[in-house]
Amino acid sequence: MPPLSRRPLELALTLLFFTANLPCSAGTKAGFSEKDITPEVGMEVPGGYGKSFSKKIHDPCKVRATVFDDGKQRVALVGLDALVVPRPLVLAARGAIKNRCGINAVLSGASHSHSSGPIGMVLPGEFDHASEQIRELAYQKSSCADAAYLKRVQDAIVQAVCEADSLKTEGTFGFGSGHEDQVAFNRRIRMKNGLSYSHPGKGNPDNIDFAGPTDPEVGVIGFWNPDGVLSGCVVNFSCHATASGPWVSANWIHYMEKAIQGFYGAQTKVVFLQGACGDVTQVNNLDLHANPESDAWSQWVGGRVGAEALKVLLGMSQTRTSDVPLDAKHKILLIPRRTPSKERLEEAHQQIQLPPSDPLWIWAKETLLLEALIQKTPVVESEVQALQIGPVVCISDPAEYFCAYGLELKKRSGFPMTFPVELANGCVGYVPTEEAFGPHGGGYETRLTSYSNLEITAGTQFQNTGIDLAKAMHPAPLPQRPAAPPFKQPWLYGNQPPQLR
Repeated sequence: MPPLSRRPLELALTLLFFTANLPCSAGTKAGFSEKDITPEVGMEVPGGYGKSFSKKIHDPCKVRATVFDDGKQRVALVGLDALVVPRPLVLAARGAIKNRCGINAVLSGASHSHSSGPIGMVLPGEFDHASEQIRELAYQKSSCADAAYLKRVQDAIVQAVCEADSLKTEGTFGFGSGHEDQVAFNRRIRMKNGLSYSHPGKGNPDNIDFAGPTDPEVGVIGFWNPDGVLSGCVVNFSCHATASGPWVSANWIHYMEKAIQGFYGAQTKVVFLQGACGDVTQVNNLDLHANPESDAWSQWVGGRVGAEALKVLLGMSQTRTSDVPLDAKHKILLIPRRTPSKERLEEAHQQIQLPPSDPLWIWAKETLLLEALIQKTPVVESEVQALQIGPVVCISDPAEYFCAYGLELKKRSGFPMTFPVELANGCVGYVPTEEAFGPHGGGYETRLTSYSNLEITAGTQFQNTGIDLAKAMHPAPLPQRPAAPPFKQPWLYGNQPPQLR
């Protein structure tokens, strides 16, 4: 047969080959996975200015991951039951994930559980460059991460993301939000002297009002597999995870998960992403009633947030979709640290001679640790990331981010739904609003320490960068309930006049 007569057949086979390898248009897929990262009893429990050690386990700590795939892009969301997620761990986990399963866009956010494993505050080797005195203050007198535990968490992130990727199925997605305004309160209170104090105490006669907002929105993404079973969900809410007792725990997130799984079953995975809550906790300083006991308090917060998320999930039965476009963008900011004055440094060297029980000793220690950090890293690498899941954009920052910023992200992102995700892809400490540094500001979050030291415009830089990233995307609309069929006639049994006898 002449060569030209084979062209139609070759073209047909070529077309068949390339068509078979085009991305599937059946819809976006999703997979979920979780891995245990419960620390051993006796390990450090981070979250304070000194050392504390666990004595028992209340409930497991987990890495919770989901991967979405629209055929063109894959994105992963990772929620950790952890105080923070250090930047070196994030970068190492991302590199391993890329090598193992090829996913580039990974957002890892900590729940900020103050009852979790030794993942902060001081990292191994972080102060090896400093003097003997500073090394002792850092490694012996401060909350420290455990190298083996850091590696365990890193491996668990990689395993959870890659397993979630391997478990992807087609299905339907739902999006929605609820309202829970009874469990979270701004911890900064405006005082009669015009300043704002953190946790000034119930019944303080100088209390006037809350110095900042809260965010009552409970944002939810749900995914149902082809059998109509809820495989997993993503929940976003803004409240410190400090409602627990002297034990290892996922904190109130544990009870949020139980509330959702109580209806849908234990197989349902719950990925929690902490909102902007740098100044928001479960403590209401203006309420004159006693606080609940620790575990009851955790149940109160987690149960109510979980119940609200459950209500939102149940409302998605008529608004699910399989068409969920994805996108991912990020930007690295280089932000200088604020430098303590010469007078403050001299004062700190004197006050470090005080007993550690004296609050002035704590601030002196923090000032000296900050001085050592500035010698090593005067400028801090800070990542802002935006991941799109259909009508939702997750905008991350690496800080304990004040709530007002999260509300501004929601207002200006251009998306139907916005999930601010704090303490994600690294940790730079507290980032208050610029107003908090002004004449009516204050609170320990604004104190210059090793954990709160970026220039005061850092929060605004994070905010504007996140909004710019979101504006470069194309939001999908929220799915709507189907319209009712055209009216024909009233219900024949219902259109009856009253009958008295």
